[in-house]
Amino acid sequence: MKTLDKIPVNKIERAGQLVKTGFKVGGNYIAYYGEKIVNPSLTKEKLNENNAEDIYDGLKNLKGSALKVAQMLSMDKNIMPRAYVEKFSLAQFSVPPLSAPLVRKTFKKYLGMFPEELYDSFTPDSVNAASIGQVHKAAKDGKKLAVKIQYPGVADSISSDLAIVKPFAIKMFNLQGKDSERYFKEVEHKLLEETDYELELRQGVAIAEACSEIVNLKFPKYYPELSSKKIISMDWMEGEHLSEFAAHNEDRAKGDKIGQALWDFYMFQMHQLKQVHADPHPGNFLIDEKGNLIAIDFGCIKHVPEDFYVPYFELAKPEIIDNPVLFLEKLYELEILRHDDTKEEIVYFSQLFHQLLDLFTKPFQREAFDFSDEEFFGEMAQLSEEYSKDSKLRKMNGNRGSKHFLYINRTFFGLYSLLHDLKARIDTENYKKYMKN
Repeated sequence: MKTLDKIPVNKIERAGQLVKTGFKVGGNYIAYYGEKIVNPSLTKEKLNENNAEDIYDGLKNLKGSALKVAQMLSMDKNIMPRAYVEKFSLAQFSVPPLSAPLVRKTFKKYLGMFPEELYDSFTPDSVNAASIGQVHKAAKDGKKLAVKIQYPGVADSISSDLAIVKPFAIKMFNLQGKDSERYFKEVEHKLLEETDYELELRQGVAIAEACSEIVNLKFPKYYPELSSKKIISMDWMEGEHLSEFAAHNEDRAKGDKIGQALWDFYMFQMHQLKQVHADPHPGNFLIDEKGNLIAIDFGCIKHVPEDFYVPYFELAKPEIIDNPVLFLEKLYELEILRHDDTKEEIVYFSQLFHQLLDLFTKPFQREAFDFSDEEFFGEMAQLSEEYSKDSKLRKMNGNRGSKHFLYINRTFFGLYSLLHDLKARIDTENYKKYMKN
């Protein structure tokens, strides 16, 4: 794979790269509509494939938050056409890596030594490259290590990248008015946290210790003395990415076992720790040969404040959802309904969220749930499509819900998707045996 000797870091360079990509996408549309005149039955499938290819090619050389947004979008199979999902999912663990000279320069700057001086052995070529950093193999004192190196300039470019992406996000998600700024600040804050590898190391150590009793769940050991703000050294964990495992696994019992560990891991974090690994894509989980789940990335941890946690999970209870007075009360607490709403908006949004929550919370309302249930995921996809085409929704104020919804909903949609890939049958109450008073 081609390596990168330089990553655009200033706003002008990065905007210029996106403008070039825009011209390519525009050309694709011109070609599509020209061909459509000749062939009226032509679908948008080829157009989507060409656009996804060009957009991904533009983003993969930028790295950072621009590529991270593509990665986030690829996790929700209901938002975008399949061509985009398939192409953008490469951002999870397969993008052009930094060149060896740039890697050595990064080590010298942040640890004061070159990698060959720090480790007994170090592979100059990365084995995994994603949106914010890349991973190299190393060895030290007989231990195999994974060394993650952050791309230069990623943290400095986050604000400018989001400023470029902002107009498209406002249109895509119908964010209206100055109030929308709080959502962008939430994203910016979490992306900046992901570039702080010292914070990631502390989070990884703390969560591994807290979750150590969960069966079939493993974590790498971290090495602070070989880490810095832009470099992390940890144990090399043998295994294949969850998506690769799920693609060939035919052992239903093994899928159930891994899925149960994943569910227990997330429910324990949410209900015991009140913080959660908020980046549940397949590149952050490995499956070893014994069928253990390995969590390997803790850069994105979302803390869940009590005043959000309580009403959020109360809405998973049938006695709340089915009680009109209590249901409306929770919608106001979670900022889904606003005190300046019209009667029409109150009726519309309360009906909309009742329908959404009645479906989305089904796993929480049963002692066991089968995530291979195609009917459940089909209903979710259908509901998403219906509301994406709802002209009435587009005309109303789209700023709905606490800012905490952004990462908590992302977490649950990602979790559901991974469990669906595993075709896992889950005991939804099992995590409670790990809870402490």
